[in-house]
Parts: sequence; structure tokens; C-alpha cells
Amino acid sequence: MVDVFGFFERDPFGNLVFTKRILIGTLGSLTWARYMWTNKTVIKGTEHLEKLPENGVLFLSNHQTYFADVICFYHIFCSVKWGFRNWIGLPIYLLAPRARMYYVAASETMKDSGLVPRIFAQAGGITINRSWRAKGHDVKREVDKSAGDKIGKGLSDGWVVSFPQGTTSPYAPVRKGTGHLIKEHQPIVVPVVINGFRRAFDKKGLLLKKRGTTLSVTFKEPMRFDPSLSVEEIITHVEAFLEQDYPEGKQWYVKKQAEKTESSGT
Repeated sequence: MVDVFGFFERDPFGNLVFTKRILIGTLGSLTWARYMWTNKTVIKGTEHLEKLPENGVLFLSNHQTYFADVICFYHIFCSVKWGFRNWIGLPIYLLAPRARMYYVAASETMKDSGLVPRIFAQAGGITINRSWRAKGHDVKREVDKSAGDKIGKGLSDGWVVSFPQGTTSPYAPVRKGTGHLIKEHQPIVVPVVINGFRRAFDKKGLLLKKRGTTLSVTFKEPMRFDPSLSVEEIITHVEAFLEQDYPEGKQWYVKKQAEKTESSGT
């Protein structure tokens, strides 16, 4: 049987694209008011997204909640598909949402945070095992060598959102895996800087914490990294583009980590 309407089309991870569109549209409908009525979302730079190719694009963003950031990105990407610029005020874009988009998330986050995250994982989650963090504690374990291949599959099919710090803590260092990923796959990189999500939502990003918050999302100009750059040089550039390289911020992060270590008795 010829699949004229693409009902049985699957993404590289085996998920039905038609089902993904339904999930994204449903989740978008349930969350839209949080971004436009309960809070106010100010978006800048989506003109940079309008001429991007359909695949091979890596969005690198700082991270403030587990899910609210990602859901907002999905709203924006779908609105751009419909021709809106810097605006998600008319959610008709949810009638035919962009399905070729993915985001990188820790496996434990997607499995241990309830039904909604598990459903949302089916809408584009690329799950990886973090080698430095598990169940809220610092750990040291073998690097997930399949992570790069999974993200590569996502890039081959569409747009991928990654949070290179691997944590919602501000000013945390960018993980080396991001540098290796960029060197190996040479994607178009779009830096994104967000703010306000930590004030508006709880850490998971599922519950409202404060109403009337301004949520800002700024997309910077797309770029390609010189293949000759080292992993360390790429990381330095990424931290700067994400505005996470302030000396004062780094000092604050180191101090907080030391306090956590001391309190845990390790």
C-alpha cells in the first residue's frame, strides 16, 4: 500500500511522524497559555531561522528547567514553519506542527519524572546517559558512546536542541561532548540565550511558580565552526555565545559546587 499521506512514515528512531505531530499539537495546546497569558514570551532573532535547511541544524542553549524551555522552543519552531516572526501569539501553527525536531535529554529525566515527560519524550526526545550526574548527585561513570550517534541521527533528519552545560545550573561548564559532536558532524550551530524560565516555573518546568514573568528567547546568527578548531576552542566559543563565561558567574558556580560537596560529606 502506498503511504500517500505519510501516516506510516517513521523518524530515524522508529517513531511515527504522524503520531509525533498529534503529540506536539496536543502538548502545545495545553501549554500555550503559560507562555502568552500567564507569562509573556519575548522572542528575538527568528529571522535567522527562516532560511535554515530542514536538517543538520544544532541549537545550543543555556538551560533553566527540564521541560518548559523545550516546550517553548517547539512553539517557536512551529510558528516559524508557518511564517510567523518572533511571535507565538496565534497558535494556529499547532494545526500542522513541525515534526522533524528533536531535543537532547538525560535518560533518567525522561523515565523518572512522570507520565507527561514520558509522552513528551515520544515527541522528539533523544535520551542519553549522563556520565557526570545521576538522580541529583555527582557521579563518575562510563561515557555514553552511543550519544553522538543518536544526536547524529537527529541532525540527519531535522533540527536538534541541545543544552551543552548538561544542567539547569547557571554558569556550569560546557561539556566536552558538545565540542566532539560539532567536530564530528559539522552542523550549522545556532546559539540561543534564554531567561526567565527559572523564575516562572519549577525545576521540572511542569508547575507554575510565578505569574507575570517575562520569558526571553534570543536566537543568535547561525554559524559553522572551523573544522581545524580543537574541542577546547569550540567549548570556549560556545560558552561565550551562550553568555555563560562571566568570571563572576564561574566563581559563583564553583562556590556552589564546593558547598554541595561539603554538605554531602564527600
